[in-house]
Amino acid sequence: MNTVTAKDGTIIHFTDWGHGQPVVFSHGWPLQGDAWEDQMMFLADHGYRVIAHDRRGHGASSKAWHGNDMDTYADDLGTLLEALDLTNTMLVGHSTGGGEVARYIRRHGIGRVGKAVLIGAVTPQMMQSDANPEGVPMSVFDGIREGVKADRAQFFLDLATPFYGFNREGAKVSEGLRQTFWLQGMRCSLRSAYACIKQFSETDFSADLKKMTIPTLVVHGDDDQIVPLSTTARRAVEMLPQGTLSVYEGAGHGLPQTHKDRLNADLLAFLRT
Repeated sequence: MNTVTAKDGTIIHFTDWGHGQPVVFSHGWPLQGDAWEDQMMFLADHGYRVIAHDRRGHGASSKAWHGNDMDTYADDLGTLLEALDLTNTMLVGHSTGGGEVARYIRRHGIGRVGKAVLIGAVTPQMMQSDANPEGVPMSVFDGIREGVKADRAQFFLDLATPFYGFNREGAKVSEGLRQTFWLQGMRCSLRSAYACIKQFSETDFSADLKKMTIPTLVVHGDDDQIVPLSTTARRAVEMLPQGTLSVYEGAGHGLPQTHKDRLNADLLAFLRT
């Protein structure tokens, strides 16, 4: 088993395939590194080294009680990059993982990073605030917390439908993908699943984005029902020193699976530029 040990003793599990320039993936909530399997196999087949870790409390990583906060997530990512001595890395983050990537760069710099990709990311902030009046009301996130505490198994199964846009007319529904989402969600500890809600909803990444002085591709679906395009990606690209926005028409939040062919091609092209 490939693991690294965080400063507080938490064991972080990761998958490491291929050889070449490294691409490191940070997953969304409440998933795990395997959520990136389509992108990892594609890029490894094209000559890249691909690495995806399970965030603490998720997947095969330790079910830690402490450290379920964005700074620690970023430091865990830093521990991984340092342990593997990665350089000229492309960091790729989806949803909560996009925030993790941004926070890593703010806290650890760009010495090991050459490019970044934010996909359906929660940056710069999800929650409605004075600085983000068009954000999502706190009542929505309180509802997520209630759902997770009351019956997270059913909540995750229900969430998979809008996550992948399967509730849209004409959508090709994959029951297998819904069940995979549920399975990965249930591998996350209840403590970590609950605590992470505050991190992806309330954290303000504005200062983090301004520190991302590397080429950054921002990918977002215009039918994302989980992380709205207008309050995240469109604002984020204005804060990024070298940001480029690519909007996928008709795509929902789970576009790494539903639009994997397009995303894989875009990641490869961005790597090669």
